[in-house]
Amino acid sequence: MTLGNTTIKLILLSILLFGTDTLSAQTLGSSGVMTVLMCTVAILALLALVFVADSLLKLEAKNVGADKNGENYSVLPNFKEIARPRVPDFVPRQNLHTLSKGHDLKLEGKAQPIVDGSLRATTYAVQPPDFNGIAPIPKMLVQVGDNVKAGDPLFFNKKTPDIKFCSPVSGEIIAINRAEKRAISEVVILADKEQAYREFGTFDLNGMKREELVSFLAESGVWPMIIRRPYQMIADLNEIPRDIFVTTFDSAPLAPDSNIMVEGREGDFQKGLDVLNKLTGNKVYLGLNAKVEPSVAFSDARGVEKHWFHGKHPAGNVGVQIHHIKPIANSDVVWTLGVQEVITLGALFTKGRFDAGRVVALAGAELKEPKYIRTYLGASIESFLKDNIEGDEELRYLSGDVLTGKQIESKGYLGFFDDQITVLKEGRYNELFGWLLPLAPRPSISRTMPGFVMPNFEYRADTNTHGEQRAFVVTGQYEKVLPMDIYPQHLMKSILMGDLERMEGLGLLELAEEDVALCEFVCTSKQPLQQILRDGLDFMREQG
Repeated sequence: MTLGNTTIKLILLSILLFGTDTLSAQTLGSSGVMTVLMCTVAILALLALVFVADSLLKLEAKNVGADKNGENYSVLPNFKEIARPRVPDFVPRQNLHTLSKGHDLKLEGKAQPIVDGSLRATTYAVQPPDFNGIAPIPKMLVQVGDNVKAGDPLFFNKKTPDIKFCSPVSGEIIAINRAEKRAISEVVILADKEQAYREFGTFDLNGMKREELVSFLAESGVWPMIIRRPYQMIADLNEIPRDIFVTTFDSAPLAPDSNIMVEGREGDFQKGLDVLNKLTGNKVYLGLNAKVEPSVAFSDARGVEKHWFHGKHPAGNVGVQIHHIKPIANSDVVWTLGVQEVITLGALFTKGRFDAGRVVALAGAELKEPKYIRTYLGASIESFLKDNIEGDEELRYLSGDVLTGKQIESKGYLGFFDDQITVLKEGRYNELFGWLLPLAPRPSISRTMPGFVMPNFEYRADTNTHGEQRAFVVTGQYEKVLPMDIYPQHLMKSILMGDLERMEGLGLLELAEEDVALCEFVCTSKQPLQQILRDGLDFMREQG
């Protein structure tokens, strides 16, 4: 048992205060010397008493397991408690996680809180590459020219034939596009003007056995929305997760507001949580934003354990929330879903249909009017961006945010798990002495850039990386922006070496690509950390 930092500082302070007087005792009388000595002894005795009480309190907290929630069981406050940022009054102090690491990228072009329901896409696509772990050539159940309803199965993975991937809309199959080695890249549907749905009927959730529920979800098309960790892949039908985690906010740059997404769908969201409680053997955890007051659908949700997160990005990542609530240990399996996935799950029981409706944010400084739109999964982005582009410069279109989004064409399709379309200017230019003379404002965590004195300044970002890939050197930058007890640089090097034991020991199984996206942004070496992580996850999964 060791002395706490606070106790040591108090002892040193007492010696500093009274030691000088003791050493100059010749200037005092005998009574003065005795007084100083008695005061010193009294202070030391008080400090000893505090130290013993402090140690006993911590020991008791450890014995009963109360210290596992991160609370400070001590007589004296620690520095984190003193320096803890003020949180809004609506946030309860119970289950509050204050994250000190991370970085918020302030960019121009955030979607205004306006939901435009007038825009319609004519074509939609389901893209097999959106799903980790399935075969590149799944078994097709339709062919070009077939008519389908929303909820009709399109294909299935040959290794898991019970899980169906269904059409988000009704219409005609007009293309089954292929990529390299004849891998199927997308199944394209020309949507009907009036949507027709495959009806699944009503079901008594309380009267259904878990096996019946799992089979029903797999057949109805919602099962691919349930993601398994480790490996960030579709959940296994035969596994019972330790817990299920749902994050109700996204802290990524220009991310959409979940309060807008859930507006008018509160009943479906709660029903989705009820379904999740039937699937897990333990708890459903809900991660809430401690910076902005959440919708009542989140704050008043029933049947879940709520945890509040206050901090910079990636505080909204479900992987970070799992790490701080209940980390993934060896052999643990947890499931995760987003807000709109939970809504779709609930709508299957409230409406009896596969409702793939989505509220999507159109974001980026290159848009005339960044806003929200109402559409369906896999929508073509062309209809939404037509007449909404500012200028005629070369642009890059992303399905997702600027850190993790997938580059698509101007006539491309929204990803299965994405609820954001971001438009950026291509950065095909060179800067003379750009790293020596950083005159143009750019987002960075480096204090060599003048932006650090303007924390709320919004940047007009482009795709220029301001450098190329170079030697993978130790900088300590990753640890500054990843609020997890993981050493990302050591982990990445172990993946490159193919050291399975070290990869697992360094926390590979807790991570997904989005968790290291900010590390990739700040990387001086310009290493593709997300791809390295995915290679490591796939390698470990293949090795069993």
